[in-house]
Amino acid sequence: MTFDDVRKFVLTWPEVEDGTSYGTPALKVRKKMLARLKEDGDSLVLPDVPTDERAMLVESRPMLFYFTDHYADYPMVLIRLSKAKRADVEPFLRRRWRILASKSARAQYDAGE
Repeated sequence: MTFDDVRKFVLTWPEVEDGTSYGTPALKVRKKMLARLKEDGDSLVLPDVPTDERAMLVESRPMLFYFTDHYADYPMVLIRLSKAKRADVEPFLRRRWRILASKSARAQYDAGE
């Protein structure tokens, strides 16, 4: 998977737009970060992943999920896109999107499913 693959399906969700964060491509919902491409060009930064969940992900699938010292104190996990499938990435993005999207956007999306 690539960041462009992620962009293609996420941009179909209401209120998602392209942006940048820390000089890298990002996807945002109502000006708040949904996810961004890490500077290495292969990792997606996924915010709002509680540290206990992150620990379980890293332990169970270390080739896919990881974090660096920089993110140790933040509820974020990194996912290696080159090792990921849509089914690995989408649930995290959808959960974060549901937090950030307006009630009307969520209703619009749910009605279309």
